[in-house]
Amino acid sequence: MLIPRAAQMLQQAPLLALGTLDSQDRPWTTIWGGESGFSRPLGNSIIGIRTLVDRKYDPVVETLFRGNVDGEVVREEGKGRMVGGLTIDLESRKRVKLYGRMVAGAVSTVGDEKEGGDRGQGEVQLVVQIEQSLGNCPKYLNKKTIHPAAALPALLSDSPHLPPAALALLAKADLFFISSSNSSHDMDTNHRGGPPGFVRVLSNTAAGAVLIYPEYSGNRLYQTLGNLQITPRAGCVFPDFDTGDVLYVSGRTEILVGTEAAKLLPRSNLAVKITVDAGRYVARGLPLRGTPGDFSPYNPHVRLLAHERHTNVPTSDVASNTATLVAYTPLTPTISRLRFALTDPVTYAAGQWVALDVSAELDTGYSHMRDEDPRAINDDWLRTFSVSSTPAPRADMESAEFEITIRRVGPVTEWLFREGARLEAKGRVGGAGLEVAVSGIGGDFRVRVPDADGGEDGEVAVPFVAGGVGITPLLSQLPSLPLHRLRLFWTLHVSDIAFALDVLSRHSGLAPSTTLFLTGAQAGLDASQEAALEKMCTAGTACHRRRIVRGDLVGEGREGRALANTWYVCAGTRLRRELIEWLEGKEVVYEDFDF
Repeated sequence: MLIPRAAQMLQQAPLLALGTLDSQDRPWTTIWGGESGFSRPLGNSIIGIRTLVDRKYDPVVETLFRGNVDGEVVREEGKGRMVGGLTIDLESRKRVKLYGRMVAGAVSTVGDEKEGGDRGQGEVQLVVQIEQSLGNCPKYLNKKTIHPAAALPALLSDSPHLPPAALALLAKADLFFISSSNSSHDMDTNHRGGPPGFVRVLSNTAAGAVLIYPEYSGNRLYQTLGNLQITPRAGCVFPDFDTGDVLYVSGRTEILVGTEAAKLLPRSNLAVKITVDAGRYVARGLPLRGTPGDFSPYNPHVRLLAHERHTNVPTSDVASNTATLVAYTPLTPTISRLRFALTDPVTYAAGQWVALDVSAELDTGYSHMRDEDPRAINDDWLRTFSVSSTPAPRADMESAEFEITIRRVGPVTEWLFREGARLEAKGRVGGAGLEVAVSGIGGDFRVRVPDADGGEDGEVAVPFVAGGVGITPLLSQLPSLPLHRLRLFWTLHVSDIAFALDVLSRHSGLAPSTTLFLTGAQAGLDASQEAALEKMCTAGTACHRRRIVRGDLVGEGREGRALANTWYVCAGTRLRRELIEWLEGKEVVYEDFDF
């Protein structure tokens, strides 16, 4: 039946996602609307829809009306064609699922004569008998304000092999709608959301693209996954709310669980793979646009594919190892240095990271919603940190300890700070107070200095750009680098100036090779900060009380020495994007914080 909440949402929501099966039993999904009031209940669980659509290339329009776009009424016989629906208001983050059978409908041409030709826009009228309706939670819904726009469709691709424009859409998409069926008995249309780019492209060949996305923790009803288990086919629509472009795909699905999911999409326990066997990319095919708002607080970070660059996942099997905290040193209000001792010494190299698994301490089990701490949902409690200590002198020697220098930014680092400070206050650091499982050691972010015994590159300086704690991969390598051949550009907030002083004091000879940019310094420095800055400048560090700009990186190095063509970067996402743009034409080797 049509529950009261669904009846209300139909009249208020500006969007309606619809799914159906074509003549080959392939599911397709579309999205209609633009403003509230285009759909409404008509009584006795019957709903009516009247809205503008793309009448030329929308696969659901094509399927429901069998190619009739001249206003002829199409009436269903018997039970009628299955229709899945989702009425959704992204601005208020509300949605209700619908399922029913088509009764009748028509689609007609709109505005072609006025516009001087067939522009592809039509008006659809559709009547559906609702058999099921179900309210859903606001989880993973990223806010958007929807408004109407003309549909001016142009078919750019009608192939399962996705064109570049479709790949670009997927790379920025933070939602899509998916339809599935239980044979000919039931159908489900629902929303999948996450951070931009949460849908990844495994491959894209002439035979068809293969997509994969993580299934985040939900309400455990598993309606979509249940359908896919019985009938492994799905139809998806990916809207571009900025341009009105839209990607429709239909394909075969495979549900990946546990290690099978993690092999392709590390950090995922559950994922869905879609092998596209039919696709359409339509420019300006949507009769609506959307202005982005806040992202869902439940969104995890993007999970990159196993073969994608910079995927920090354990590569060495040291799962049986345990790290015990032996030293805790607060450096600033948000940065601390922690030293751990290993139960079993390991071999690691400068420029690598260690993966710590704190699930035993922080994982509290399944929860559908947790508004007081939404970040805890979907968290695998596995974190990778750059090793900031120097490894054993020889590459084949094992180390019994390692050091990380971290910023307090999330639940895991918050816990490490809290426990470290608590144990330090009680004098129990180094005892049995804090033990963490070591899940792996990996990575290879090595700074390579060109040979200095001849050739044009003989005396070039190697540039390294660090943002805040982005200097940590460099710290473990400093003892083995000729510091006079290093050019460090380091930007950090003035509140972290004590961290900079600590690094430059611990690594003699680094100060003359360093240019420091202090953001937030315009508001003034206190006495201790002024003293720290004066000490660094006296040691030879070039200090600027401003953010780094493009001109700081272009030109020759200190004392006229040219900079190498290869630049090393470890900075936050926004700064890294700027740096890559500024360093166009250079080879940029970077470490990132995507995890």
